[in-house]
Amino acid sequence: MTATFTLEEINKVAKEILATPSLKKVITFHATMGVGKTTLIKEIVKELGVIGNSSSPTFSLVNEYESETGETIYHFDLYRLNTEMEAYDMGIDEYFYSGNWCFIEWPEKIPHLLPFDHASIVMRTLPNGKRELLLNND
Repeated sequence: MTATFTLEEINKVAKEILATPSLKKVITFHATMGVGKTTLIKEIVKELGVIGNSSSPTFSLVNEYESETGETIYHFDLYRLNTEMEAYDMGIDEYFYSGNWCFIEWPEKIPHLLPFDHASIVMRTLPNGKRELLLNND
């Protein structure tokens, strides 16, 4: 899936992502700072039925949310991670193989710990200010 959108249209993109057939539950988000990874994840989490405020887990590495239906959702922000061992020590692999949604910002910090079978989203800002998104769910 590819999409070009403004930040005002991000809710529509979140719905399109979740409508992807057989969408994998572990999704990595690749983009430079300020492109909108966290904003998109907040919209996806909202679409999954989480009530209340979701925020970036920049300082805690992971936030856990529960949807209205009792589904658990994990949002990782690995920007401040120094080594893969730190992630391993926090039990990150247990999150990834829990069967729950896992949305991962800055996955390049843990290349050897990511599940082989995951989806990835690459985002970039276009010269006109819109965002371009590519979802790979192969």
